[in-house]
Amino acid sequence: MGLNNIVVVIGGLAFFLFGMSVLSTALKKVAGKRLEVILEKMTDHPLKGLVLGAIITIAMQSSSALTVMLVGLVNSGIMNIAQTVGVIMGSNIGTTLTAWILSLSGLQTDNIFLSLLKPANFSPIMALIGVCLIMAAKEQRKKDLGQVLVGFAILMHGMEMMSDALSPLSEVPEFVDALTAFRNPFFGVLIGTLFTAIIQSSAASVGVLQALSLTGHITYGVAIPIIMGQNIGTCVTALLSTIGVSKNAKRVSVIHISFNLIGTAIGLVLYLMLDWGMKLPIFNEAIKPFEIAAFHSIFNIVTTLILLPFSKNLVNIAENVIKDDGRQEVFLDKRLLLTPAIAVKECKKKSALILQDAMTGYMSAISLIGDYDGDKRDNVKELEEKVDEMVESCNNFLIQLSSKDVSDSDSETIATTLHTIGDMERISDYSLNLSTVAKKIDQTDYDKKELKKSLKEMNTSLESLFENLALAYETDDISKANTVRIQSEELVDQIKKAKKSDLKKLRKGKMDAEMSVYMSDYLSISRRVVEHIQNIAEAIII
Repeated sequence: MGLNNIVVVIGGLAFFLFGMSVLSTALKKVAGKRLEVILEKMTDHPLKGLVLGAIITIAMQSSSALTVMLVGLVNSGIMNIAQTVGVIMGSNIGTTLTAWILSLSGLQTDNIFLSLLKPANFSPIMALIGVCLIMAAKEQRKKDLGQVLVGFAILMHGMEMMSDALSPLSEVPEFVDALTAFRNPFFGVLIGTLFTAIIQSSAASVGVLQALSLTGHITYGVAIPIIMGQNIGTCVTALLSTIGVSKNAKRVSVIHISFNLIGTAIGLVLYLMLDWGMKLPIFNEAIKPFEIAAFHSIFNIVTTLILLPFSKNLVNIAENVIKDDGRQEVFLDKRLLLTPAIAVKECKKKSALILQDAMTGYMSAISLIGDYDGDKRDNVKELEEKVDEMVESCNNFLIQLSSKDVSDSDSETIATTLHTIGDMERISDYSLNLSTVAKKIDQTDYDKKELKKSLKEMNTSLESLFENLALAYETDDISKANTVRIQSEELVDQIKKAKKSDLKKLRKGKMDAEMSVYMSDYLSISRRVVEHIQNIAEAIII
Protein backbone atom coordinates (compact mmCIF):
# COMPACT_ATOMS: atom_id res chain seq x y z
CA MET A 1 0.00 0.00 0.00
CA GLY A 2 1.69 3.20 -1.21
CA LEU A 3 1.54 6.79 -0.03
CA ASN A 4 -1.09 7.58 -2.64
CA ASN A 5 -3.42 4.93 -1.19
CA ILE A 6 -2.97 6.36 2.31
CA VAL A 7 -3.82 9.85 1.07
CA VAL A 8 -6.91 8.50 -0.71
CA VAL A 9 -8.04 6.68 2.48
CA ILE A 10 -7.67 9.88 4.51
CA GLY A 11 -9.47 11.85 1.81
CA GLY A 12 -12.22 9.24 1.67
CA LEU A 13 -12.66 9.47 5.45
CA ALA A 14 -12.85 13.26 5.15
CA PHE A 15 -15.54 12.97 2.45
CA PHE A 16 -17.38 10.42 4.61
CA LEU A 17 -17.38 12.65 7.71
CA PHE A 18 -18.30 15.74 5.70
CA GLY A 19 -21.13 13.90 3.98
CA MET A 20 -22.34 12.67 7.35
CA SER A 21 -22.34 16.26 8.67
CA VAL A 22 -24.24 17.63 5.64
CA LEU A 23 -26.71 14.74 5.78
CA SER A 24 -27.29 15.14 9.53
CA THR A 25 -27.78 18.93 9.34
CA ALA A 26 -30.19 18.68 6.41
CA LEU A 27 -32.17 15.84 7.98
CA LYS A 28 -32.63 17.84 11.17
CA LYS A 29 -34.03 20.73 9.13
CA VAL A 30 -36.35 18.50 7.08
CA ALA A 31 -37.56 16.61 10.14
CA GLY A 32 -37.51 19.66 12.42
CA LYS A 33 -41.24 19.92 13.10
CA ARG A 34 -41.52 16.17 13.54
CA LEU A 35 -38.70 16.27 16.07
CA GLU A 36 -40.68 18.83 18.05
CA VAL A 37 -43.76 16.60 18.09
CA ILE A 38 -41.69 13.56 19.06
CA LEU A 39 -40.03 15.47 21.88
CA GLU A 40 -43.36 16.65 23.25
CA LYS A 41 -44.64 13.06 23.40
CA MET A 42 -41.77 11.85 25.58
CA THR A 43 -42.86 10.33 28.85
CA ASP A 44 -41.12 8.62 31.72
CA HIS A 45 -41.91 5.24 30.13
CA PRO A 46 -38.59 3.72 28.96
CA LEU A 47 -40.22 1.62 26.22
CA LYS A 48 -41.79 4.65 24.58
CA GLY A 49 -38.55 6.56 24.98
CA LEU A 50 -36.77 3.66 23.31
CA VAL A 51 -38.83 4.00 20.14
CA LEU A 52 -38.57 7.78 20.15
CA GLY A 53 -34.80 7.64 20.69
CA ALA A 54 -34.39 5.38 17.67
CA ILE A 55 -36.56 7.66 15.49
CA ILE A 56 -34.74 10.84 16.53
CA THR A 57 -31.33 9.24 15.98
CA ILE A 58 -32.35 8.12 12.50
CA ALA A 59 -33.47 11.69 11.78
CA MET A 60 -30.28 13.21 13.22
CA GLN A 61 -27.91 10.44 12.06
CA SER A 62 -25.93 10.75 15.28
CA SER A 63 -26.46 9.08 18.65
CA SER A 64 -23.75 11.32 20.15
CA ALA A 65 -25.60 14.45 19.01
CA LEU A 66 -28.80 13.13 20.56
CA THR A 67 -27.08 12.48 23.89
CA VAL A 68 -25.57 15.99 23.84
CA MET A 69 -29.06 17.33 23.17
CA LEU A 70 -30.40 15.33 26.12
CA VAL A 71 -27.73 16.88 28.35
CA GLY A 72 -28.95 20.30 27.26
CA LEU A 73 -32.61 19.42 27.82
CA VAL A 74 -31.95 18.08 31.31
CA ASN A 75 -29.71 21.05 32.15
CA SER A 76 -32.57 23.37 31.11
CA GLY A 77 -35.06 21.44 33.23
CA ILE A 78 -37.09 20.43 30.17
CA MET A 79 -36.59 16.70 30.77
CA ASN A 80 -35.81 14.59 33.82
CA ILE A 81 -33.23 11.83 34.12
CA ALA A 82 -35.75 8.97 33.98
CA GLN A 83 -37.00 10.14 30.57
CA THR A 84 -33.52 9.94 29.04
CA VAL A 85 -32.83 6.26 29.76
CA GLY A 86 -35.08 4.78 27.09
CA VAL A 87 -34.09 7.50 24.61
CA ILE A 88 -30.38 6.68 25.05
CA MET A 89 -31.07 2.99 24.52
CA GLY A 90 -33.10 3.75 21.41
CA SER A 91 -30.33 5.96 20.04
CA ASN A 92 -27.96 2.98 20.00
CA ILE A 93 -30.43 1.08 17.83
CA GLY A 94 -31.19 4.05 15.55
CA THR A 95 -27.52 4.64 14.77
CA THR A 96 -27.21 1.17 13.17
CA LEU A 97 -29.23 2.29 10.13
CA THR A 98 -26.17 3.87 8.53
CA ALA A 99 -24.29 0.57 8.72
CA TRP A 100 -27.11 -1.18 6.83
CA ILE A 101 -26.99 1.41 4.05
CA LEU A 102 -23.20 1.18 3.85
CA SER A 103 -23.38 -2.62 3.72
CA LEU A 104 -24.90 -2.33 0.25
CA SER A 105 -21.48 -1.28 -1.04
CA GLY A 106 -20.40 -4.92 -0.84
CA LEU A 107 -23.34 -6.13 -2.89
CA GLN A 108 -22.26 -8.46 -5.70
CA THR A 109 -24.89 -9.42 -8.29
CA ASP A 110 -25.45 -9.70 -12.03
CA ASN A 111 -29.10 -8.75 -11.67
CA ILE A 112 -29.50 -5.27 -13.12
CA PHE A 113 -32.30 -4.35 -10.71
CA LEU A 114 -30.46 -5.56 -7.61
CA SER A 115 -27.29 -3.81 -8.79
CA LEU A 116 -29.18 -0.51 -8.56
CA LEU A 117 -29.21 -1.00 -4.80
CA LYS A 118 -25.44 -0.61 -4.74
CA PRO A 119 -24.57 2.94 -3.55
CA ALA A 120 -21.90 3.36 -6.22
CA ASN A 121 -24.67 3.03 -8.81
CA PHE A 122 -27.46 5.12 -7.30
CA SER A 123 -25.58 7.81 -5.31
CA PRO A 124 -24.55 9.78 -8.46
CA ILE A 125 -28.22 9.96 -9.44
CA MET A 126 -29.08 11.15 -5.92
CA ALA A 127 -26.32 13.77 -6.14
CA LEU A 128 -27.71 15.01 -9.48
CA ILE A 129 -31.26 15.26 -8.16
CA GLY A 130 -29.99 16.93 -4.99
CA VAL A 131 -27.99 19.56 -6.85
CA CYS A 132 -30.99 20.30 -9.11
CA LEU A 133 -33.22 20.79 -6.07
CA ILE A 134 -30.70 23.08 -4.36
CA MET A 135 -30.22 25.22 -7.45
CA ALA A 136 -33.72 25.26 -8.93
CA ALA A 137 -36.21 24.72 -6.10
CA LYS A 138 -37.92 27.81 -4.67
CA GLU A 139 -39.21 26.22 -1.49
CA GLN A 140 -36.67 25.93 1.32
CA ARG A 141 -37.95 22.49 2.27
CA LYS A 142 -37.09 21.16 -1.20
CA LYS A 143 -33.64 22.75 -0.99
CA ASP A 144 -33.13 21.00 2.37
CA LEU A 145 -34.18 17.71 0.79
CA GLY A 146 -31.61 18.37 -1.93
CA GLN A 147 -28.94 18.78 0.75
CA VAL A 148 -29.97 15.43 2.23
CA LEU A 149 -29.42 13.73 -1.13
CA VAL A 150 -26.11 15.50 -1.77
CA GLY A 151 -24.89 14.73 1.76
CA PHE A 152 -25.70 11.06 1.29
CA ALA A 153 -23.93 11.00 -2.10
CA ILE A 154 -20.80 12.60 -0.61
CA LEU A 155 -20.88 10.10 2.26
CA MET A 156 -21.10 7.16 -0.13
CA HIS A 157 -18.38 8.60 -2.36
CA GLY A 158 -16.10 8.72 0.67
CA MET A 159 -16.97 5.11 1.45
CA GLU A 160 -16.13 4.06 -2.11
CA MET A 161 -12.82 5.95 -1.98
CA MET A 162 -11.83 4.16 1.22
CA SER A 163 -12.89 0.78 -0.12
CA ASP A 164 -10.94 1.19 -3.37
CA ALA A 165 -7.82 2.46 -1.62
CA LEU A 166 -7.90 -0.30 0.99
CA SER A 167 -8.48 -3.16 -1.45
CA PRO A 168 -4.73 -3.58 -2.24
CA LEU A 169 -4.21 -4.47 1.43
CA SER A 170 -5.52 -7.95 0.70
CA GLU A 171 -2.25 -8.64 -1.10
CA VAL A 172 0.04 -7.17 1.58
CA PRO A 173 1.39 -9.92 3.92
CA GLU A 174 2.26 -7.37 6.64
CA PHE A 175 -1.37 -6.26 6.81
CA VAL A 176 -2.61 -9.82 7.14
CA ASP A 177 -0.04 -10.48 9.88
CA ALA A 178 -1.00 -7.28 11.71
CA LEU A 179 -4.59 -8.48 11.97
CA THR A 180 -3.48 -11.21 14.34
CA ALA A 181 -2.95 -8.50 16.98
CA PHE A 182 -6.60 -7.44 16.57
CA ARG A 183 -7.61 -11.04 17.17
CA ASN A 184 -7.19 -10.33 20.89
CA PRO A 185 -10.73 -9.28 21.89
CA PHE A 186 -9.57 -6.86 24.61
CA PHE A 187 -7.27 -5.10 22.17
CA GLY A 188 -10.07 -5.04 19.58
CA VAL A 189 -12.43 -3.35 22.06
CA LEU A 190 -9.72 -0.80 22.88
CA ILE A 191 -9.05 -0.03 19.19
CA GLY A 192 -12.79 0.35 18.48
CA THR A 193 -13.14 2.69 21.46
CA LEU A 194 -10.15 4.87 20.61
CA PHE A 195 -10.85 5.17 16.89
CA THR A 196 -14.51 6.07 17.46
CA ALA A 197 -13.53 8.56 20.18
CA ILE A 198 -11.07 10.27 17.82
CA ILE A 199 -13.46 10.71 14.88
CA GLN A 200 -16.49 11.07 17.23
CA SER A 201 -18.81 9.02 15.05
CA SER A 202 -19.66 5.37 15.56
CA ALA A 203 -21.36 5.31 12.13
CA ALA A 204 -18.13 6.47 10.44
CA SER A 205 -16.12 4.00 12.52
CA VAL A 206 -18.35 1.13 11.42
CA GLY A 207 -18.08 2.41 7.84
CA VAL A 208 -14.29 2.20 7.93
CA LEU A 209 -14.52 -1.34 9.34
CA GLN A 210 -16.92 -2.29 6.53
CA ALA A 211 -14.50 -0.84 3.97
CA LEU A 212 -11.67 -2.90 5.47
CA SER A 213 -13.84 -6.02 5.40
CA LEU A 214 -13.97 -5.78 1.61
CA THR A 215 -10.29 -6.88 1.57
CA GLY A 216 -11.49 -10.31 2.72
CA HIS A 217 -9.09 -10.47 5.67
CA ILE A 218 -11.29 -9.07 8.45
CA THR A 219 -12.68 -12.03 10.39
CA TYR A 220 -15.60 -12.27 12.78
CA GLY A 221 -13.07 -12.59 15.59
CA VAL A 222 -11.50 -9.26 14.64
CA ALA A 223 -14.68 -7.32 13.80
CA ILE A 224 -16.95 -8.22 16.72
CA PRO A 225 -14.78 -6.82 19.56
CA ILE A 226 -14.11 -3.65 17.53
CA ILE A 227 -17.86 -3.12 17.05
CA MET A 228 -18.42 -3.51 20.79
CA GLY A 229 -15.66 -0.99 21.46
CA GLN A 230 -17.22 1.48 19.05
CA ASN A 231 -20.26 1.71 21.32
CA ILE A 232 -18.03 2.87 24.17
CA GLY A 233 -16.13 5.34 21.99
CA THR A 234 -19.31 7.11 20.96
CA CYS A 235 -19.79 8.20 24.60
CA VAL A 236 -16.81 10.57 24.47
CA THR A 237 -18.73 13.39 22.75
CA ALA A 238 -21.48 13.24 25.37
CA LEU A 239 -18.88 13.12 28.14
CA LEU A 240 -17.19 16.29 26.85
CA SER A 241 -20.56 18.04 26.64
CA THR A 242 -21.10 17.71 30.40
CA ILE A 243 -18.33 20.18 31.22
CA GLY A 244 -19.86 23.09 33.10
CA VAL A 245 -23.39 21.69 33.44
CA SER A 246 -25.45 20.80 36.50
CA LYS A 247 -24.94 17.51 38.32
CA ASN A 248 -28.30 16.33 37.06
CA ALA A 249 -27.26 16.87 33.44
CA LYS A 250 -23.96 15.04 34.01
CA ARG A 251 -25.95 11.98 34.99
CA VAL A 252 -27.19 11.71 31.39
CA SER A 253 -23.63 11.03 30.27
CA VAL A 254 -23.14 8.55 33.13
CA ILE A 255 -26.25 6.63 32.04
CA HIS A 256 -24.98 6.57 28.45
CA ILE A 257 -21.55 5.30 29.49
CA SER A 258 -22.95 2.81 32.00
CA PHE A 259 -25.34 1.36 29.44
CA ASN A 260 -22.62 0.88 26.81
CA LEU A 261 -20.02 -0.42 29.30
CA ILE A 262 -22.40 -2.99 30.78
CA GLY A 263 -23.59 -3.99 27.32
CA THR A 264 -20.02 -4.41 26.09
CA ALA A 265 -19.07 -6.38 29.20
CA ILE A 266 -22.00 -8.78 28.65
CA GLY A 267 -21.15 -9.11 24.96
CA LEU A 268 -17.46 -9.68 25.69
CA VAL A 269 -18.19 -12.42 28.22
CA LEU A 270 -20.47 -14.18 25.74
CA TYR A 271 -17.84 -13.74 23.00
CA LEU A 272 -15.12 -15.31 25.18
CA MET A 273 -17.38 -18.25 26.03
CA LEU A 274 -18.09 -18.94 22.35
CA ASP A 275 -14.58 -18.26 21.05
CA TRP A 276 -12.18 -19.33 23.78
CA GLY A 277 -14.50 -21.82 25.44
CA MET A 278 -16.29 -23.50 22.53
CA LYS A 279 -13.74 -22.46 19.85
CA LEU A 280 -16.39 -21.90 17.19
CA PRO A 281 -14.75 -21.91 13.73
CA ILE A 282 -16.92 -19.00 12.50
CA PHE A 283 -14.67 -16.53 14.34
CA ASN A 284 -11.87 -17.32 11.89
CA GLU A 285 -14.03 -16.77 8.83
CA ALA A 286 -14.05 -13.53 6.83
CA ILE A 287 -16.87 -11.13 7.63
CA LYS A 288 -18.70 -9.03 5.02
CA PRO A 289 -20.14 -5.48 5.28
CA PHE A 290 -23.70 -6.84 5.46
CA GLU A 291 -22.75 -9.15 8.34
CA ILE A 292 -21.05 -6.28 10.19
CA ALA A 293 -24.29 -4.28 9.92
CA ALA A 294 -26.28 -7.29 11.13
CA PHE A 295 -24.08 -7.87 14.17
CA HIS A 296 -24.05 -4.13 14.94
CA SER A 297 -27.87 -4.14 15.06
CA ILE A 298 -28.21 -7.47 16.88
CA PHE A 299 -25.69 -6.44 19.54
CA ASN A 300 -27.45 -3.14 20.27
CA ILE A 301 -30.94 -4.65 20.21
CA VAL A 302 -30.03 -7.57 22.49
CA THR A 303 -28.16 -5.26 24.89
CA THR A 304 -31.20 -3.00 25.03
CA LEU A 305 -33.60 -5.89 25.68
CA ILE A 306 -31.39 -7.12 28.52
CA LEU A 307 -30.95 -3.72 30.22
CA LEU A 308 -34.37 -2.15 29.54
CA PRO A 309 -35.97 -3.76 32.63
CA PHE A 310 -33.13 -2.27 34.70
CA SER A 311 -33.72 1.34 33.63
CA LYS A 312 -34.26 2.51 37.20
CA ASN A 313 -31.02 0.83 38.24
CA LEU A 314 -29.13 2.82 35.59
CA VAL A 315 -30.63 6.00 37.04
CA ASN A 316 -29.54 4.87 40.53
CA ILE A 317 -26.01 4.26 39.28
CA ALA A 318 -25.91 7.76 37.80
CA GLU A 319 -27.22 9.31 41.03
CA ASN A 320 -24.65 7.42 43.11
CA VAL A 321 -21.77 8.37 40.81
CA ILE A 322 -22.82 12.02 40.56
CA LYS A 323 -24.03 13.31 43.90
CA ASP A 324 -26.59 16.12 43.88
CA ASP A 325 -25.19 19.56 44.75
CA GLY A 326 -28.51 21.40 44.52
CA ARG A 327 -27.45 23.39 41.48
CA GLN A 328 -30.32 24.95 39.53
CA GLU A 329 -30.98 24.28 35.86
CA VAL A 330 -30.06 26.94 33.35
CA PHE A 331 -32.88 28.77 31.60
CA LEU A 332 -31.81 27.75 28.07
CA ASP A 333 -28.81 25.47 27.56
CA LYS A 334 -26.56 26.31 24.61
CA ARG A 335 -26.30 22.61 23.76
CA LEU A 336 -29.82 22.88 22.38
CA LEU A 337 -28.33 24.94 19.55
CA LEU A 338 -27.01 21.66 18.10
CA THR A 339 -30.58 20.91 17.04
CA PRO A 340 -32.03 24.29 15.94
CA ALA A 341 -35.58 22.97 15.39
CA ILE A 342 -35.73 21.76 19.00
CA ALA A 343 -34.03 24.95 20.22
CA VAL A 344 -36.65 27.15 18.50
CA LYS A 345 -39.48 25.15 20.05
CA GLU A 346 -38.01 25.27 23.55
CA CYS A 347 -37.23 28.97 23.26
CA LYS A 348 -40.86 29.63 22.35
CA LYS A 349 -41.92 27.62 25.42
CA LYS A 350 -39.60 29.63 27.65
CA SER A 351 -40.97 32.89 26.23
CA ALA A 352 -44.45 31.67 27.25
CA LEU A 353 -43.11 31.35 30.81
CA ILE A 354 -41.79 34.93 30.57
CA LEU A 355 -45.26 36.11 29.53
CA GLN A 356 -46.84 34.20 32.41
CA ASP A 357 -44.50 35.77 34.99
CA ALA A 358 -44.96 39.23 33.47
CA MET A 359 -48.76 38.88 33.68
CA THR A 360 -48.61 37.48 37.22
CA GLY A 361 -46.43 40.39 38.32
CA TYR A 362 -48.73 42.97 36.79
CA MET A 363 -51.91 41.48 38.26
CA SER A 364 -50.16 41.34 41.66
CA ALA A 365 -49.35 45.04 41.29
CA ILE A 366 -53.00 45.78 40.49
CA SER A 367 -54.08 44.00 43.67
CA LEU A 368 -51.95 46.48 45.67
CA ILE A 369 -54.17 49.42 44.66
CA GLY A 370 -56.45 50.04 47.62
CA ASP A 371 -54.89 47.14 49.56
CA TYR A 372 -51.17 47.92 49.73
CA ASP A 373 -48.74 45.48 51.35
CA GLY A 374 -44.95 45.89 51.49
CA ASP A 375 -44.23 42.17 51.23
CA LYS A 376 -46.44 41.83 48.16
CA ARG A 377 -44.61 44.76 46.54
CA ASP A 378 -41.32 42.95 47.19
CA ASN A 379 -42.75 39.91 45.40
CA VAL A 380 -43.66 42.12 42.43
CA LYS A 381 -40.10 43.45 42.35
CA GLU A 382 -38.63 39.92 42.52
CA LEU A 383 -40.82 38.82 39.61
CA GLU A 384 -39.77 41.87 37.59
CA GLU A 385 -36.09 41.06 38.17
CA LYS A 386 -36.71 37.41 37.27
CA VAL A 387 -38.38 38.44 34.01
CA ASP A 388 -35.45 40.73 33.17
CA GLU A 389 -33.00 37.85 33.65
CA MET A 390 -35.10 35.46 31.54
CA VAL A 391 -35.50 38.03 28.77
CA GLU A 392 -31.75 38.67 28.66
CA SER A 393 -31.04 34.93 28.51
CA CYS A 394 -33.69 34.37 25.84
CA ASN A 395 -32.44 37.33 23.78
CA ASN A 396 -28.86 36.05 23.78
CA PHE A 397 -30.02 32.54 22.92
CA LEU A 398 -32.21 33.73 20.03
CA ILE A 399 -29.41 35.89 18.60
CA GLN A 400 -27.10 32.85 18.54
CA LEU A 401 -29.90 30.71 17.13
CA SER A 402 -30.57 33.19 14.32
CA SER A 403 -27.04 32.57 12.98
CA LYS A 404 -27.75 28.85 12.59
CA ASP A 405 -29.01 27.21 9.43
CA VAL A 406 -32.74 27.10 10.21
CA SER A 407 -35.88 26.65 8.13
CA ASP A 408 -37.94 29.63 6.95
CA SER A 409 -40.72 28.95 9.46
CA ASP A 410 -38.22 28.66 12.33
CA SER A 411 -36.56 31.89 11.20
CA GLU A 412 -39.93 33.65 11.39
CA THR A 413 -40.52 32.21 14.87
CA ILE A 414 -37.12 33.49 16.03
CA ALA A 415 -37.82 37.01 14.72
CA THR A 416 -41.32 37.08 16.23
CA THR A 417 -40.15 35.80 19.61
CA LEU A 418 -37.35 38.38 19.75
CA HIS A 419 -39.91 41.18 19.32
CA THR A 420 -42.61 39.79 21.59
CA ILE A 421 -40.35 39.18 24.59
CA GLY A 422 -39.51 42.90 24.44
CA ASP A 423 -43.21 43.65 24.94
CA MET A 424 -43.34 41.12 27.77
CA GLU A 425 -40.43 42.81 29.50
CA ARG A 426 -42.15 46.21 29.27
CA ILE A 427 -45.33 44.76 30.81
CA SER A 428 -43.18 43.48 33.68
CA ASP A 429 -41.49 46.89 34.04
CA TYR A 430 -44.88 48.56 34.31
CA SER A 431 -45.82 46.24 37.18
CA LEU A 432 -43.07 47.89 39.22
CA ASN A 433 -44.27 51.37 38.18
CA LEU A 434 -47.83 50.45 39.13
CA SER A 435 -46.75 49.19 42.55
CA THR A 436 -45.15 52.58 43.19
CA VAL A 437 -48.42 54.29 42.27
CA ALA A 438 -50.25 51.90 44.63
CA LYS A 439 -47.90 52.90 47.46
CA LYS A 440 -48.60 56.61 46.87
CA ILE A 441 -52.36 55.96 46.79
CA ASP A 442 -52.09 54.09 50.10
CA GLN A 443 -50.67 57.25 51.71
CA THR A 444 -53.75 59.31 50.79
CA ASP A 445 -57.00 59.62 52.72
CA TYR A 446 -59.06 58.53 49.72
CA ASP A 447 -61.70 55.83 50.39
CA LYS A 448 -59.82 52.63 49.41
CA LYS A 449 -62.92 50.44 49.31
CA GLU A 450 -64.68 52.83 46.98
CA LEU A 451 -61.53 52.96 44.81
CA LYS A 452 -61.30 49.17 44.46
CA LYS A 453 -65.00 49.02 43.61
CA SER A 454 -64.62 51.67 40.87
CA LEU A 455 -61.64 49.84 39.30
CA LYS A 456 -63.08 46.32 39.56
CA GLU A 457 -64.65 46.24 36.08
CA MET A 458 -61.50 47.51 34.33
CA ASN A 459 -59.22 45.15 36.26
CA THR A 460 -61.48 42.21 35.50
CA SER A 461 -61.35 43.08 31.79
CA LEU A 462 -57.55 43.27 31.93
CA GLU A 463 -57.34 39.90 33.70
CA SER A 464 -59.55 38.32 31.02
CA LEU A 465 -57.37 39.93 28.36
CA PHE A 466 -54.24 38.39 29.92
CA GLU A 467 -55.83 34.94 30.08
CA ASN A 468 -56.81 35.00 26.40
CA LEU A 469 -53.38 36.32 25.43
CA ALA A 470 -51.66 33.45 27.27
CA LEU A 471 -53.83 30.89 25.45
CA ALA A 472 -53.28 32.56 22.08
CA TYR A 473 -49.51 32.77 22.54
CA GLU A 474 -48.97 29.22 23.81
CA THR A 475 -51.00 27.64 20.99
CA ASP A 476 -50.39 30.22 18.22
CA ASP A 477 -54.18 30.50 17.98
CA ILE A 478 -54.92 33.26 15.45
CA SER A 479 -58.63 33.24 16.30
CA LYS A 480 -57.89 33.76 19.99
CA ALA A 481 -55.35 36.46 19.10
CA ASN A 482 -58.05 38.31 17.12
CA THR A 483 -60.27 38.11 20.20
CA VAL A 484 -57.43 39.67 22.23
CA ARG A 485 -57.09 42.48 19.69
CA ILE A 486 -60.81 43.27 19.84
CA GLN A 487 -60.80 43.15 23.66
CA SER A 488 -57.76 45.44 23.69
CA GLU A 489 -59.51 48.04 21.57
CA GLU A 490 -62.56 47.90 23.86
CA LEU A 491 -60.35 48.28 26.94
CA VAL A 492 -58.55 51.29 25.43
CA ASP A 493 -61.94 52.95 24.92
CA GLN A 494 -62.82 52.08 28.53
CA ILE A 495 -59.58 53.71 29.74
CA LYS A 496 -60.28 56.86 27.68
CA LYS A 497 -63.76 57.14 29.22
CA ALA A 498 -62.34 56.64 32.70
CA LYS A 499 -59.84 59.47 32.11
CA LYS A 500 -62.61 61.83 30.97
CA SER A 501 -64.72 60.82 33.98
CA ASP A 502 -61.87 61.55 36.41
CA LEU A 503 -61.25 64.92 34.76
CA LYS A 504 -64.91 65.84 35.23
CA LYS A 505 -64.73 64.80 38.90
CA LEU A 506 -61.63 66.97 39.37
CA ARG A 507 -63.33 69.98 37.81
CA LYS A 508 -66.45 69.53 39.96
CA GLY A 509 -64.33 69.13 43.08
CA LYS A 510 -65.37 65.50 43.64
CA MET A 511 -61.72 64.33 43.45
CA ASP A 512 -58.66 66.05 44.90
CA ALA A 513 -55.75 66.98 42.62
CA GLU A 514 -53.28 64.53 44.19
CA MET A 515 -55.59 61.54 43.75
CA SER A 516 -56.37 62.68 40.21
CA VAL A 517 -52.67 62.55 39.34
CA TYR A 518 -52.32 59.03 40.76
CA MET A 519 -55.39 57.81 38.88
CA SER A 520 -54.06 59.37 35.68
CA ASP A 521 -50.78 57.46 36.22
CA TYR A 522 -52.71 54.24 36.78
CA LEU A 523 -54.76 54.71 33.60
CA SER A 524 -51.73 55.71 31.51
CA ILE A 525 -49.81 52.64 32.68
CA SER A 526 -52.84 50.44 31.95
CA ARG A 527 -53.13 51.83 28.43
CA ARG A 528 -49.44 51.21 27.69
CA VAL A 529 -49.75 47.64 28.95
CA VAL A 530 -52.77 47.09 26.71
CA GLU A 531 -50.76 48.42 23.75
CA HIS A 532 -48.00 45.88 24.43
CA ILE A 533 -50.65 43.16 24.65
CA GLN A 534 -51.91 44.30 21.23
CA ASN A 535 -48.35 44.07 19.83
CA ILE A 536 -48.03 40.47 21.00
CA ALA A 537 -51.45 39.54 19.61
CA GLU A 538 -50.64 41.12 16.23
CA ALA A 539 -47.35 39.21 16.09
CA ILE A 540 -49.34 35.97 16.42
CA ILE A 541 -51.78 37.02 13.70
CA ILE A 542 -49.05 38.07 11.26
